[in-house]
Amino acid sequence: MKYRHLFFDLDHTLWDFEKNEQETLLELYENNDLKQRGVPTFESFSISYVGHNERLWDRFRKGFITRNDLRDKRFRLTLLDFKIGDEKLTQNLTEAFLEILPYKTALFPEAKETLEYLLDKGYPMHMITNGFEETQLLKMRNSGIEHFFTHIITSELAGSLKPYPPIFEFAMERAGTNATESIMIGDAMELDIKGAHAVGMDQVYFNPAKPPVDFQPTYVIQHLNELKNFL
Repeated sequence: MKYRHLFFDLDHTLWDFEKNEQETLLELYENNDLKQRGVPTFESFSISYVGHNERLWDRFRKGFITRNDLRDKRFRLTLLDFKIGDEKLTQNLTEAFLEILPYKTALFPEAKETLEYLLDKGYPMHMITNGFEETQLLKMRNSGIEHFFTHIITSELAGSLKPYPPIFEFAMERAGTNATESIMIGDAMELDIKGAHAVGMDQVYFNPAKPPVDFQPTYVIQHLNELKNFL
């Protein structure tokens, strides 16, 4: 086998983040009666939250804000979009989101079947994720995929975030491997693909909605079962 170790991203690659996030936000919208509090529709609530969350995650990855800033500000800013300055409601939404989301279990089509195939082929598999450790472990456990992975490397554990080299180097050291024997499978061009390339690791770009434009990954797939074509 050309590759001796496989490294996966979690969110948007195996775990269907968008579906699980939307289900969680809908529960928050309904359970907290946000329509009566001044948020006219679930769609407007979702669009506002997702926009703020993405911008804050980008700032967090670049080191401009802390983990607590990220968690505290995303719902506060969302509510402010609707002229709601309720600190207790903000805290309730923040805590409930973190409690509900990790128990959502939607995976991408054939995720488990593909992981079973790769396990049967004898590949040691590992996870490299920027998510918070407790949350990511719960997601994997509750969706039934934790047992596939020998090492689960979170940004908290590594003290580094994708796309920076230290998290990839930390993961390879933990796995007892090197870049030439490894391949990274993920959906994020800047974080997973270019990050892996920077340390000399081959890459599989999984993102049917966004074909590569300015960079050519080692492999491009639109469905997880396409990994069987070369692994």
